[in-house]
Amino acid sequence: MTQSDRVDYQTDPAQYKHWKLEFNGPVATLLADFDENAGLRPGYKLKLNSYDLGVDIELNDAINRIRFEHPEVRTVVLSSLKDKIFCSGANIFMLGTSSHAWKVNFCKFTNETRNGLEDSSRYSGLKFIAAVNGTCAGGGYELALACDEIILVDDRSSAVSLPEVPLLGVLPGTGGLTRITDKRHVRHDLADIFCTTTEGVRGQKAKDWRLVDDIAKPKVFEQKVRGRAEALAANSDRPADGKGITLTSLNRSIKTDTLSYSHVTVAMDHTARTATFIVKAPDGEQPVDIAAIEAAGADWYPLTLARELDDAILSMRTNEPGLGLWLIKTTGDAAAVLRMDATLHQHQGHWLVRETIGHLRRTLSRLDVSSRSLFALIEEGSCFAGSFLELALACDRSYHLALPDDIELAPNITAGEANFGLYPMITGESRLARRFYNEQAALDAVRGKILAPLDADAAMVLGLVTSNPDDLDWDDEVRIAIEERVSMSPDALTGMEANLRFNGTENMFTRIFGRLTAWQNWIFQRPNAVGESGALKVYGTGEKTSFDWKRI
Repeated sequence: MTQSDRVDYQTDPAQYKHWKLEFNGPVATLLADFDENAGLRPGYKLKLNSYDLGVDIELNDAINRIRFEHPEVRTVVLSSLKDKIFCSGANIFMLGTSSHAWKVNFCKFTNETRNGLEDSSRYSGLKFIAAVNGTCAGGGYELALACDEIILVDDRSSAVSLPEVPLLGVLPGTGGLTRITDKRHVRHDLADIFCTTTEGVRGQKAKDWRLVDDIAKPKVFEQKVRGRAEALAANSDRPADGKGITLTSLNRSIKTDTLSYSHVTVAMDHTARTATFIVKAPDGEQPVDIAAIEAAGADWYPLTLARELDDAILSMRTNEPGLGLWLIKTTGDAAAVLRMDATLHQHQGHWLVRETIGHLRRTLSRLDVSSRSLFALIEEGSCFAGSFLELALACDRSYHLALPDDIELAPNITAGEANFGLYPMITGESRLARRFYNEQAALDAVRGKILAPLDADAAMVLGLVTSNPDDLDWDDEVRIAIEERVSMSPDALTGMEANLRFNGTENMFTRIFGRLTAWQNWIFQRPNAVGESGALKVYGTGEKTSFDWKRI
């Protein structure tokens, strides 16, 4: 892939083409004003506030800047500057001309961005209101559904809708079907009507059906929204006098086979179809008190790490789809990682530390749902301890080098308090709990060795690693495992991994991602959607859709 073809997930407000941010004390307003001529790819126009990946990259950045740069903000209002249009959803012509892989990756990122709103609402005291001041369809309504409350203008024309099934022959791709049932408890039969009606539902009926929380006439709409925003803000513990930090540009170098940051490096082997992530531990003296942490700002190690790893994961998912196996390594001093964890634990009630933990939590969750095989390689010089152990626990397999004749060089792993719930998966459980199916005896055994360095044999006894080859067998065992993995069907592996990684408690988020992987992935490839006469292909052309009427 050439540099010009790469998707860059880094941006800043000075570069925004689609969103405008306004701040008024505890309330921030994020206004959709999508530039129809500024699509990320040529061949379509973002009319009627329809969006593509570029729009959501800006949205993700804007939410992060509110989190870190404006701690005084307690409520975010999402609305539109377009007349009578809130958001018409994902751009249909973009979807119709995109590859299957692009469509699915686009849906995954938009899912993660919307899940991030709910994550901040749950953990950070940042609430969201969708002020729907015009037509709200498809992905636009799915964005509203991710907010804590939806207020719809009652102007006799504005409506909410999920028209993907009747109009496009596909499903809402960003959790719409799941959120109207699991989150908003829309009755099943009413949901069936709603999801098969192109014109949507407006006014009092939308409120009665629980599709929105409230409605308001145009003259009092802004007043109603402001009142609810201030009421939600009053219950938040985000600091009114907090001093925000500026999210400066990442220190990043992109080359043909390497993606490098300050603390993360990704080495790509296109022949072997692998990518090796190397995550570096903190080096040198680190801030331990709040004043020093605030002074470090965006250069504070845990925050920089979260931002770099997040960007690396997103870049690799979008720009390197042929590298199906990610090898996860760490390097540095395990004690330094555990000291970092101690600082995070001690100050987790402070808004900046809490937001940093949140960024790490969401980044690790992004790793969980990436459609890539993940192998952890625990070698000499590794530091899979505490927060870094989460990287190994997220992997499908972990190989731990045993050096029985050299205790000093033998790599260890170390479980810490951070592994018992600081970074829950989207299931709401820790990766350790997922690993052991919440079996108390196994979890107690690990807790009994907390902060104790574990060599390969000890880690194997506790069930924390997959294999513990010694130095004589290491090269061959790892090589064979890698070669076998990359020789298998990527499609089958994606389905298998998604099933095995989320083996525990089901919730709204696991259902959203499970359904995205299975149902939408399948529907996006069916002729009824993307064939020459499929609904997604002929939309807007004046041609009639031709369906194969056989149920599969």
